[in-house]
Amino acid sequence: MQYLLAAVVVLPLVGAVASLLPAPPGLKGRSPEQAVLRHGVTVTGAVLALSIALAAGFDHDSPARMQATTDISWIPALNIRIHLGVDGVSLPLLVLTALLTFLCALYSYFKMPAGPSPKAFVALLLVLESGTLATFAVLDLMLFFLAFEMVLIPMYFLIARWGGEGRERAAWRFILYTLLGSVVMLLGLLLVGIKGGTFDMVALATDNGAKLSRTTQLIAVLAIGTGLAVKAPMWPLHSWLPDAHTAAPTVGSVLLAGVLLKMGTYGFVRIVLPIAPDGAHTFAPYLAAFAAVGIIYGSLVCLNLARRGAKGDLKRLIAYSSVGHMGFVLLGIATLTPTGLNGALFANIAHGLITGLLFFLVGAVKDRYGTSDLDALSGRTGAALYGKAPRLGGLLAFGAIASLGLPGLAGFWGEMLAMFGAFRPAEGLSRPAFLTFMALAGLGTLLTAAYMLVVVRRVCMGGDGGSTRPQTAGTAENAPTDVLSYEFAAWTPLVALTVLAGLWPAALLGLTDPAVQQLLRGGN
Repeated sequence: MQYLLAAVVVLPLVGAVASLLPAPPGLKGRSPEQAVLRHGVTVTGAVLALSIALAAGFDHDSPARMQATTDISWIPALNIRIHLGVDGVSLPLLVLTALLTFLCALYSYFKMPAGPSPKAFVALLLVLESGTLATFAVLDLMLFFLAFEMVLIPMYFLIARWGGEGRERAAWRFILYTLLGSVVMLLGLLLVGIKGGTFDMVALATDNGAKLSRTTQLIAVLAIGTGLAVKAPMWPLHSWLPDAHTAAPTVGSVLLAGVLLKMGTYGFVRIVLPIAPDGAHTFAPYLAAFAAVGIIYGSLVCLNLARRGAKGDLKRLIAYSSVGHMGFVLLGIATLTPTGLNGALFANIAHGLITGLLFFLVGAVKDRYGTSDLDALSGRTGAALYGKAPRLGGLLAFGAIASLGLPGLAGFWGEMLAMFGAFRPAEGLSRPAFLTFMALAGLGTLLTAAYMLVVVRRVCMGGDGGSTRPQTAGTAENAPTDVLSYEFAAWTPLVALTVLAGLWPAALLGLTDPAVQQLLRGGN
């Protein structure tokens, strides 16, 4: 098991190096470009297979125990160790990362984004995967920081070199915001490691803040929380996100929303709550307040973008919807209760599946119509997907209703549990305040339903909700191809898992709940 986990983390790095080398004779296929894209699919497929084997070998009777552990001294002078392990909190995120990266590599094999060399694209994709997987697997604060930073450069270049209009500005905003947050987070991590006498996350969690004074915990939570909140993204530190999503290529948007945003919320659960409980308790109401405002703010912006005449961009709308959805994750964390934390972790996975699917679909719509402008897509000569591409329209409608939290689909359980946690927060937290936050979150679900249904009506029905009959009888130019075979292969797993998680939430909650209970007890 420990070799499996190490291979999952290291194999993408080895594959990234190999992708820059000439293809061996006999493996070049029709062209070197095809060979390197096939290499990306092969490596990410192998990583996915290893992660599934890791999940199959995981002891599901003891999900609170760290498993597949590796603990090797790396820098003895600073007591920094190569410490890896997975539990019920990190395992689902590890598998989600491997799955989404494989689907992105498969999609790119058939639909490579316009830009420079495919070799660089595949290498960056694999480095990004390795950094993200390492973030969820490492158990040393310094290794966590290195892995956290490792993903920034690949994502910067994916946006700047393979993105669309405004890509350079969006890439710079992404890197500057996240680097600034990371610098502040590093100071907090160093403070915890020095004052706690170790950088080992398991040992620090077991101490449960016993070696850290209240002042140290407050400073550490403020510093670490700021860096994590930028990545989460928490309002008002979210402003880098819409530009990055709008400019990024399709696979960049999928990975940014489906995986990278989870690194911030994971850090809150893995580091802040068990290591600095007093500081987390002090700042919990403020985190909940920012989360509630983010839910309402993201929904209102989406509602404005969806209205007729707003010239709203569909990719930008889905990006702002992530601000609202991740607000539910932060609200669940802020309750400091098992119910809220389980809801947050469930919402993390659900958001990765649903928003990843939505960005794939929006990318397909943009490829067919040359735009993601809602007014253009909903005009009398617009998309009208129900009439022109019914399978694509049906999938977009499915993604929208999953995103608005329809019972029976994955999006429902996380948001509901987060609000349940806010209904009765941890002891010592103001219940009236959290009831207010819960009410705001409930309003956010109604606003989400409103803008998602508006999007479906305008894009799928066409003519701003009018009859689709005029659009169905057109020329080949306004009757684009429906879902292609490679798109079907890339999207089907996300649809199936969204339904499965919605109908059988116990499969995920059974993993996370024991681990959450232990983290709230300080790792004991």
